[in-house]
Amino acid sequence: MKYYEIVLMIHPDKSDKVKVFISNYNRFIVEKKGKVHRTEDWGRRQLAYPIKKLQKAHYILMNIELSSNYIHEVRKKIQFDNFIIRHLIMCTTKNNITPSIMMNAVKEQQQEKRLSPVTNRSLVS
Repeated sequence: MKYYEIVLMIHPDKSDKVKVFISNYNRFIVEKKGKVHRTEDWGRRQLAYPIKKLQKAHYILMNIELSSNYIHEVRKKIQFDNFIIRHLIMCTTKNNITPSIMMNAVKEQQQEKRLSPVTNRSLVS
């Protein structure tokens, strides 16, 4: 069994179906006798450059443990999935279950939104 880190960029119109999408991939990996160690939903983010005329994408990070015999099936499933606009699969030397830097940044942004004072934006007549 080898460790893999997978980054997926999902079409922004499919953001509402991300939870179902993640559970389908988790189930697929478990069916292949693999393990999902970490799944992070980074949310919608601005792209550095347009991809397929899109300016944003929904990012997902997965750390999995899977036999090298089955990673080709995962890669094929990802390549033919219409939800995914880009992907990256990397073989890693160790299992990484700590929150990623991106996830820490997402949590900080969410905290800042909760702590920021609410401003009154009503029109003054």
